[in-house]
Amino acid sequence: MARSYRPDVPFNVPIKLLIPITIKSKGVNKKVFPSPDDAPLIFGSFKTYGGTETTVNNVFTIIDTGILETWYRPDIKGNCRIYLCETGETFEILGHPENINMRNQYLKCRVQKVGGEA
Repeated sequence: MARSYRPDVPFNVPIKLLIPITIKSKGVNKKVFPSPDDAPLIFGSFKTYGGTETTVNNVFTIIDTGILETWYRPDIKGNCRIYLCETGETFEILGHPENINMRNQYLKCRVQKVGGEA
């Protein structure tokens, strides 16, 4: 029998889940994210590994990316964002979160930092 997935580190990072609300403005659908104060609190593990290195038009850049592991929640989707309570940084979820082993127990996804600094 194969060994079941277990997270490597405890889920001790406080994270606010920002679930978007779609509003229609001037005939165009627009996503609006709630304030972190109004968002549900979840706990997970968050690792950045220093970001992702890319070269575009011979310009070397580092994109702030990370990996989030947490308990499975059906409302965590690819259009959501997360807010790290300790640092105040906001990340958007890339692609679709993975429901590990389809057991509705653990969830893993890649995230990318929203915004940037020059």
